Amino acid sequence: MVVLVAVAIVASVVGGLGHARAMATAALRAVGQLAAVALVLTAVVELEPLTVAFLAVMLTTATVTAGRRMTRDRSWRWAVLPIAAGAAPVVAGLLATGVLPADPLAVIPVSGILVGGAMTATALAGRRALDELAARRGEVEAALSVGLLPREAALEIARPQATTALIPVLDQTRTVGLVTLPGAFVGMLIGGASPVQAGAVQLFVLVALVAVEALAVAVTIELVGRGVLVRP
Repeated sequence: MVVLVAVAIVASVVGGLGHARAMATAALRAVGQLAAVALVLTAVVELEPLTVAFLAVMLTTATVTAGRRMTRDRSWRWAVLPIAAGAAPVVAGLLATGVLPADPLAVIPVSGILVGGAMTATALAGRRALDELAARRGEVEAALSVGLLPREAALEIARPQATTALIPVLDQTRTVGLVTLPGAFVGMLIGGASPVQAGAVQLFVLVALVAVEALAVAVTIELVGRGVLVRP
């Protein structure tokens, strides 16, 4: 792991990417956080009510991460809406239909994948939308001058770039099995599941991610268009 982190840092320095320190910090945080999560999950399995608290921590962390990626304004707190609006109904639907068993060891990992997808999509969509509005402020004002409402003018400019946040999950879904073998699939195979079982689980995770991220991006764009998510 040390070698891989070193490779990433060297590539960042040589390529002038500017994220060498962030890479080292992220790797160290990952080690500490995963160690802590392993210990916490041991307690969660024994006390199921702690599952809700664990999911709340996930949502809070995702909100802070996505919100701060978009803006330093206090409006970053609104990032909780697209993340929750994307992940919550999908997780609830999977539980209601029995696709996802009501077991902490099943609910927490799947919820984490979906909340993580919503977090990434929200951060990308919000950042791109706000960047576009800042760069094309004159076009927004021109749209207002011809009679468009503020929401309509903002969406006209911001939506095309914001929706590109869906490209990673769409590409991942299109190329699964041909280019990549995602974590859930590999993990189940290592755990002793048959390839068919692993493929079925990975399929519903990928499709669920597409739904989650589409919802998250739609809500994010709406918040930007209504002036709820802003930059100072």
